[in-house]
Amino acid sequence: MTVRRIVDLSHPIEAGMTTYPGLPAPALSDFLSREDSRSKYAAGTSFQIGRIELVANTGTYVDAPFHRFETGADVAGLDLERLAGCNGVVFDATRSGRAIGPELFAEAVLGGIAVLVWTGWDRHWRTPEYGRGHPFLTRAAVERLVSRGPALVGIDSLNIDDTDDGSRPAHTLLLEAGIPIVEHLTNLAALPLSGFRFYAVSAPVRGIGSFPVRAYAVLDGEEAE
Repeated sequence: MTVRRIVDLSHPIEAGMTTYPGLPAPALSDFLSREDSRSKYAAGTSFQIGRIELVANTGTYVDAPFHRFETGADVAGLDLERLAGCNGVVFDATRSGRAIGPELFAEAVLGGIAVLVWTGWDRHWRTPEYGRGHPFLTRAAVERLVSRGPALVGIDSLNIDDTDDGSRPAHTLLLEAGIPIVEHLTNLAALPLSGFRFYAVSAPVRGIGSFPVRAYAVLDGEEAE
C-alpha cells in the first residue's frame, strides 16, 4: 500500500509572538466566547468565534509582487499554480555562511520548481538570536534564480535579504519577475532534497502584499510494510 506523508513547514501563530523585530505581535481574543454563546443556542450547544489582529507579515507568510511594487499582483492575485502542488527542491545552505551565493544553485534546472533554501535558522525562532545575523541570498544568487524561472522561492530565515541593505535586491528582483517569496519556513530538515510537492496558500486578500500561509510538503508515495 502506498502511503502519503505530509510535512508541516509552518510556524504556528500565537498571541504575543514576535516574527520580525519591530513589528507588533498578533493579538488573539474571543469575539464570541463559548460562555456568552450559550444563551443563543439550545442547551448543551456552544460556539466560539475568535478575533485576531495582526500585521500581514506574521508567522510563515508569502510575499506577492504588491509587497514591493505598487502595480504588482496582490495576495489575491497570485497564481495558485505557483503556490499549490509544484515539485519542490531543497538546497542545503547550512554550511554556506551568512551570505548565500549563486554557487548553491550551480546548474540546477529550476523552471516551475518551488525552491526552498534550508539554512537551519529556524532553530532560533522566538529567541533574540533569530533577529540578528540571519542568512540571506546575495544579489548574484537571486539573479541566478530569476534566470532559471522557479515557481517560488522560500527560506527558513528572518528575511531572504540582508536587512542592512536597504535596496532589498532579493525582494526586488524576485517580485519584479512575478516570483512569490515564502519567508520564515521551518522544519526543512525533515524534507528530502527532492521528491515532494510544496504548498503555501493564503486567504485571497485583496489590496495587501503579504499574508500568513500554511506551508507544507507532500512527499511522493512510500510503500508501507
